[in-house]
Amino acid sequence: MARIDDYENARKLAKEKLVAITFETIADYSGFDPIDEQKLHVPFLNRIYTIQYPDFQFYSEDDYEIPLQEQVLLLHYLGGRPQSEFNRWVSYREIPGASFYFSAFVKRAIDPLKKVFGEQLKILKHAAQQLNAHFIDYGDLGLEFQILPNITIRIIMWKGDDEFPPEANILFPDNIYEILSPEDIAWLSGMLVYRLMALK
Repeated sequence: MARIDDYENARKLAKEKLVAITFETIADYSGFDPIDEQKLHVPFLNRIYTIQYPDFQFYSEDDYEIPLQEQVLLLHYLGGRPQSEFNRWVSYREIPGASFYFSAFVKRAIDPLKKVFGEQLKILKHAAQQLNAHFIDYGDLGLEFQILPNITIRIIMWKGDDEFPPEANILFPDNIYEILSPEDIAWLSGMLVYRLMALK
């Protein structure tokens, strides 16, 4: 399990890489709206953050203490550069380099989804509406979240019955690996699921 020091070092490294990139380029590629010449408006999972350039400090509207994991992930996102067009939806296993983190992905995202919402799809639907999810015609409940300007994530749920337990899957655009690492994608998935759990 990662320690606080690991996240602080990751944040420091991410900031050092971003300093070499102009504010205009970061705003353009990230899709976040500039507030002024040095600040970005960053909506993320039903919260609003401001990121200050060039020191990349984070601020929230309600003085919410932004977790280090979220800061690191968003900094990595700011440095991401999608090079190819979206072609299809893929499972986590299909993301290049993701096999090493698959068990962590399941533990952080898939297992909690099934445990908390597998028998309560109406509650999941209500929570998803608070994150402005779109409903899609997949499984017993299909949800699509515009979780970041360049990243859309789908959650597909199947109810259990007498023979089979509930099932869940999370799908990603096939070019997501150009924006975030497999580890970050696992974290992002878990952040979405745990925010849904908090909103239920």
